[in-house]
Amino acid sequence: MLHSTPAPTSPYAVRTAVKEVLETILYIVLVFIIVRSVVQNFKIEGASMEPSLHSGQYVLVNKIVYFHFDLNAPLRLLPGNQDLEPRVIYPFHMPQRGDIIVFEYPLNVEKDFIKRVIAMPGETIEIRDGRVYVNNLLLDEPYLHGASTFCNGGSACSVGPVSVPPDTIFVMGDNRLNSSDSREWEALPLHRVIGQAWVLYFPLSDFGPVPIPKYTAPLP
Repeated sequence: MLHSTPAPTSPYAVRTAVKEVLETILYIVLVFIIVRSVVQNFKIEGASMEPSLHSGQYVLVNKIVYFHFDLNAPLRLLPGNQDLEPRVIYPFHMPQRGDIIVFEYPLNVEKDFIKRVIAMPGETIEIRDGRVYVNNLLLDEPYLHGASTFCNGGSACSVGPVSVPPDTIFVMGDNRLNSSDSREWEALPLHRVIGQAWVLYFPLSDFGPVPIPKYTAPLP
């Protein structure tokens, strides 16, 4: 019985196969980089955002929604322009009041925190007996779901009035008695913001968009 000898693999076929494998790997890496530049996952740890978000939940963070650039950055490379003030442009929009955002913790940028935007640059914020006033108007906060803001003294109860500096925002956790936020470490620089909490994806029973509040009282 005659047995046929397999034809030897040509060098061209080997090169083609290797090229296809490398192209596939490169494609996967590029897709991963693009996805990571647009979204990021974040695990809720702790009770600071209750009752809105709970420890152990996972959210996708939209990193592109707050994309921005400084028009004056190239000009600061020129001699004599090092002190030129930033001129920041947001093609979409900057963080808005009520947004839940993920950001670099100012006291340790290796950690990411999640809080809610309460006051914008240039606004005056004051907390009286646990209730939030922006520009001397009581802020309607539907996301607290009727939770009591009463407290017995301390930084959680009384702040300000203070003016939110330019290029910063005042952020707070929804669980006002159990949150490290701008009441403790002042306003958050905008360049520390990573993105907006976008979609709850785990546990699956909680799957859905992270709600953005609709304020019923007049906004400041």
